[in-house]
Amino acid sequence: MKKLLLFFFFCTISALSFSQTDPRIYDIIKSVSAERIKTDITTLANFGTRNTFSDTVSSTRGIGAARRWIKSEFEKVSKECNNCLNVFYQKDFVKAEGNDRVPKDTWIVNVAAVQKGSKYPNRYIIMSGDIDSRNSDSSDFTKDAPGANDNASGMAGTIEAARVLSKYKFESSIVYLGLSGEEQGLFGGKGFADFAKEQGWEIIGVFNNDMIGNIEGVDGVISNRDFRIFSEPVPPTETEKERQMRRFYGGEVDGISRQLARYVFKTTKTYMPEMNPMLIYRLDRFGRGGHHRPFNDLGWAGIRIMEAHENYNQQHQDIRTENGIEYGDKLKFVNFDYAAKLTAVNAINMACLAWAPAEPKNVAIGGVVEASARLKWDKVAGAKGYTIYWRDTTSPTWEYSRYVGDVSEFTLEGIVIDNYFFGVAAVGENGHESVFVFPNSVFR
Repeated sequence: MKKLLLFFFFCTISALSFSQTDPRIYDIIKSVSAERIKTDITTLANFGTRNTFSDTVSSTRGIGAARRWIKSEFEKVSKECNNCLNVFYQKDFVKAEGNDRVPKDTWIVNVAAVQKGSKYPNRYIIMSGDIDSRNSDSSDFTKDAPGANDNASGMAGTIEAARVLSKYKFESSIVYLGLSGEEQGLFGGKGFADFAKEQGWEIIGVFNNDMIGNIEGVDGVISNRDFRIFSEPVPPTETEKERQMRRFYGGEVDGISRQLARYVFKTTKTYMPEMNPMLIYRLDRFGRGGHHRPFNDLGWAGIRIMEAHENYNQQHQDIRTENGIEYGDKLKFVNFDYAAKLTAVNAINMACLAWAPAEPKNVAIGGVVEASARLKWDKVAGAKGYTIYWRDTTSPTWEYSRYVGDVSEFTLEGIVIDNYFFGVAAVGENGHESVFVFPNSVFR
């Protein structure tokens, strides 16, 4: 009996050691400043317009002035952290011929700041915001388009995340990214995704922040706690074999982007329980698009983080008042405290991922006509152990978990494989976990 009690005691201690929270994450949350975000959104909106085809020479108006200012802010951050960021432009030329959304030839210029990881420098987590703005006509580059919420809020959040996270050292690399040409067809995202592929980057996940500052919806709902996480179900690059496996073994809602969305849900609920993350099972809003999609197109995990309650009167609109309704994307409609909360959501998830080991590879599952589920995987460098997750097949989030130690296979006794979906995450020495991996093969 005494030995049995000791066994349970040590099992409990082992489990607790990997379920305790990291105090540094709470420090990151506290460090995000709504005042700094307000200042940055105000600066971006005051450029008048940031339309992709607007002035590139002026120092006070147009997208050229905006991107130079963003680059200077990243450089300030880098100077304060002993040049810990590599700040650069990445650009591609887009021609007007054959594209009715491109009124003239132009350079699509992105601004990137890369914080290299100490242990896995070629593994990248990306947080992006959009530099460009628009009014009612996406090709009108002369009239005002302040774009305070769409998307100065996401860009300001990305700059603020750089300020906060640059104070820490991470094992994986983090990219703080300003993308252009979003309103004309996701040009900036496609250009940078192609650049990352050419560089041979291994991208863990992309957090696309597009409109994170509005709390009052056109439907009358007001909430400073709700936010949405959009994710596609499975990658468009999946093979025919993978598609056939899904038919027989499930996984229609368990692609890599969906697992990244669940990771954000879990981390947010752990460290910011006052927030209400809403998992939206869709690539993006109905009939619309965002800058995570070009990364998804190349087979990388990417999600869109944004406000839950949009006001369509305040996006993609000329500034005007009609029938007593005020139209336009103005500063007065942005809630800076809410933008700070969603910035913190991004920052803590990037930190957790950047402090975690790589996800386990070759995760396989067995247990056909058995009373137990069996899983096995390849061990990864830097992992202290592994956690198995499982959930009801109709549940959107992982409901159950078990830390199983430093092993490469484990049997969940009494858990019938037919009734659940399963995933495996690697756990680092510091307790941080990788993204969850859905089994990609079956064994007998």
